[in-house]
Amino acid sequence: SRAAMFCLMDVSGSMDEARKDLAKRFFILLYLFLTRHYEKIDIVFIRHHTQAAEVGEEEFFHSRETGGTVVSSALHLLDGIIRNRYPPGEWNLYVAQASDGDNFSTDNGNCGTLLRERILPLVRHFAYVQVVEDEQELWQEYAALQGQFDNFAMRKATASSDIYPVFRDLFRREGAPA
Repeated sequence: SRAAMFCLMDVSGSMDEARKDLAKRFFILLYLFLTRHYEKIDIVFIRHHTQAAEVGEEEFFHSRETGGTVVSSALHLLDGIIRNRYPPGEWNLYVAQASDGDNFSTDNGNCGTLLRERILPLVRHFAYVQVVEDEQELWQEYAALQGQFDNFAMRKATASSDIYPVFRDLFRREGAPA
């Protein structure tokens, strides 16, 4: 079957180097897992601050661009890419998003609506990783979705030692114990 993994990383100003490092570690682990276990999988990299951009692997992991935070910009771009290039009836779609959860408060509802109405009905799994302990408004918005969608999971990874256990928990095989 054909599969695509979308990697969405927050690179806004509130994502300091330590937070970006946690997000990058998570995505490096995911990337290594995917490229070692699957012969054919499309990996789409999206970076965002106030604006989102699809980028290559090198830019995803190494660009220094930063700015404010509008998380829905990444979700809009994700939705457009799915609908234009990855018809859900022909592809198994997966998403991983890493952020500190800081977002313009007026944008949190947009994120919830995009996920609920446009993205979660199309994907097999959506994993959200927050790289800070404090629960921001985005965490609260996403937490409401967790009870509504079996294909949505969220965890916190606030230290490098959390990355592997969180990764393993988010991407365990269906039916496997936690």
